[in-house]
Amino acid sequence: MGDQMPGNEGAVATRRLVVVGNGMAGARTVEEILARGGGEQFSLTMIGDEPYGNYNRIMLSHVLAGESTVDDDDLMLNPMSWYADNGVILHAGDRAVAVDRFAKTVTCGSGAVIGFDVLIIATGSHTFFPNMDGLREPDGRLARGVFGFRTIADTNGMLQMATSRDHLRAVVIGGGLLGLEAAHGLSAQGVAVDVVHSPGHLMNQQLDERGGKVLRNTIEALGVGVHTGKRTTAVLRTDTGTVAGVQFTDGDTLPADMIVVTAGIRANVELARRAGLVVERGIVVDDQMRCEDEAFIYAVGECAQHRSEVYGLVAPLWEQAAVLADVLTGADPHAEYHGSRLTTKLKVAGVDVAAMGVKGPEREDDEFVQFYEPRNGIYKSVVVRDDKLIGAMLLGDVSKVGFLTQAFDEKVPLPAERISMLFDMGTPSAATGAAELSDDAQVCNCNGVTKGDLVACVRGGATSVAEVCAATRAGKGCGSCKGLVADVVEVAAGDALTSDASADWYVPCIPLAKPELIEAIRRQDLRSVSAVFAALAPDGEDATAKMPLASLLRVVWGADWQREPGALFVNDRVHANIQRDGTFSVVPQMKGGVTSPQQLRRIADVAEKYDIPMIKATGGQRLDLLGVTKEDLPKVWADLGMPSGYAYGKSFRTVKTCVGTDYCRFGLGDSTALGIAIESRYQGLESPAKLKLAVTGCPRNCAEALCKDFGVVAIGNGLWEIYVGGAAGAHIRKGDLLATADSPEEVIRLCGIFIQYYRENAKWLERTYAWVPRIGIDELRAILVDDRDGLVAGLQERIDEAVAGYVDPWLDREEPKSPAQFSSALPLLPLPQVPVR
Repeated sequence: MGDQMPGNEGAVATRRLVVVGNGMAGARTVEEILARGGGEQFSLTMIGDEPYGNYNRIMLSHVLAGESTVDDDDLMLNPMSWYADNGVILHAGDRAVAVDRFAKTVTCGSGAVIGFDVLIIATGSHTFFPNMDGLREPDGRLARGVFGFRTIADTNGMLQMATSRDHLRAVVIGGGLLGLEAAHGLSAQGVAVDVVHSPGHLMNQQLDERGGKVLRNTIEALGVGVHTGKRTTAVLRTDTGTVAGVQFTDGDTLPADMIVVTAGIRANVELARRAGLVVERGIVVDDQMRCEDEAFIYAVGECAQHRSEVYGLVAPLWEQAAVLADVLTGADPHAEYHGSRLTTKLKVAGVDVAAMGVKGPEREDDEFVQFYEPRNGIYKSVVVRDDKLIGAMLLGDVSKVGFLTQAFDEKVPLPAERISMLFDMGTPSAATGAAELSDDAQVCNCNGVTKGDLVACVRGGATSVAEVCAATRAGKGCGSCKGLVADVVEVAAGDALTSDASADWYVPCIPLAKPELIEAIRRQDLRSVSAVFAALAPDGEDATAKMPLASLLRVVWGADWQREPGALFVNDRVHANIQRDGTFSVVPQMKGGVTSPQQLRRIADVAEKYDIPMIKATGGQRLDLLGVTKEDLPKVWADLGMPSGYAYGKSFRTVKTCVGTDYCRFGLGDSTALGIAIESRYQGLESPAKLKLAVTGCPRNCAEALCKDFGVVAIGNGLWEIYVGGAAGAHIRKGDLLATADSPEEVIRLCGIFIQYYRENAKWLERTYAWVPRIGIDELRAILVDDRDGLVAGLQERIDEAVAGYVDPWLDREEPKSPAQFSSALPLLPLPQVPVR
């Protein structure tokens, strides 16, 4: 007789369904079963060896990187309350150790014996740790400082180590998707990272050699070292057993304090093997996910091998779960899974990547079209055979992925001009792609959400993008689909589309937009991050909000904010820019790019005295001293006797200038003097993201003022054009014309008003090239130039206060702010924990 249904005493379930595995595949299968009325047919029991509900492993890389947008709802797919609400018994923190196929029981590590009528094995996979010297202790445990990257425990371990030590060096073994995400996350925590990959190019499973080269250039530009064609043979250890580095087959070594192994995964099949099930690379299943030679045992997810394939991506798991739910509930007893045609669209270390089908031509008559622009980090290719798209690859620019996905699924015809498949030359543009997608086109690969799912959600009553994402989980994985999700929802909702209030919150844990948060901070005289949490965060402290709140407090209070340990990134703690080897970069201020023999002599003397290995001219017309040790920073600043150039901070950085009228025969305005005046007045001001400025003496634009956050161009007759929101880095954007000023004094005034309005209204880490178009240049002109809303006087007053309170941080060095500020010893910091309900 079956067990009683939870929460419904007296009712007897006809069948006992046990799911071994509470990961993404197992929990998704139960969700699909419940959606088909399976809660009335089965008593549901799940066994999970982690002590939480089901969480989104894709989000762990975002948590590792410390992204402030990650919250509990993003990470936790099924919190503990979900199981109780749906009548599911969850054995959390317990492991299934044996299956008796004949007695139909599962035995757990705790000693519990659970009977079943139907069993689903969804044990997933585990990190593959190659057999190499020094990787493990004699008892089989991983050596101290060695991690995989699969679980919350792995992520917490890396975060704990990364944030408790300075000068930390990490080696990531494996340059696939997971390895690059681990490297990106650790780098964001201030760790010097090297990626080691035995194949010849990165992400070789998804990209061809050219794509891998473009990706490598982008990854190296982030400060991560890349070593391809290197096979690791040993983990080097100190006499005390801690990690010291890695060794390669050619005898070369790399120093490291932390090793992260992402060299592949292996299906968890030991439980099935011990039970006598047929196992090869995975648990062998048929088209209904049934284990071979079994009537009532099924396998789903990464542990299952279907038609010789084992899938490691999420989308196939969702398809398998849907088929299995159809079969078990009788919604479609003849449903079959025939394998997945993989289309991968994801974001790797901040880089958009899409791949489908073959990586290159395989026959002489295959058509192969490539666009290769490594300087800008863009690579695109398509492979066509018999007038059908059989492969495509996009890196850096994935605007055509919607059309290519449809073409790959043979739902749209291919254009005669194949190059137009990669650019807007007759094929649907990115802007109109959402309307033209078919309902079964997959929008979110991470969570298997189609356009039809999004449209159905809107028709079911959801009216905002946030509501649709919460209901369908679209955009809750790598995040690369968020733009397309918003486009689909906008098309589906039409005039009924509403905005999401939380999208305007400055940090997720405080339900206030930035202007309201500033007002509350001023009104309640909140001067520390902990005070803000205590007064304004309903659910208490959120580690990911500390840095944005610390920045905001410095905007509001200047030097009068209350500094606390753990609220600042290492760059802001020591007022220098950490480098990949754990040393620091020091950039003294050279206003307007102008220097003197005395300054140059002082820089040379300091470089010799402290054995600084490199001095480099920067794009901002300054000299960068690279390789300064943490302990030497205060002495270097003292001996330089020059102000900080703020090359490390989210702040006003530099004003680039041309020589203007003093020496240039084309000069129409004294750009050098104006640039120096602007930099002297607004130097070092805290801002949501870095601010780069330029003043150029004529429209020839030698100082590149048109692509700066705030750029000024002399046009003659004493007039200066002011451009805002430009960019010339990873993003290219010409600035918008804000105003034409008739004097240098008016330029300086408008510059301050613009900066203050940006400081008070932009989101954390939102550069002006995103903020200006979001607000709109006409709106900015009305507010800042025409003073339509009467805000200018207040903005002027507050920027004046900020300027008056400026203190050079290199002069504020009499006493360290904490014992670890300029020490390489371990600081006593609270250990960050991944948020789990």
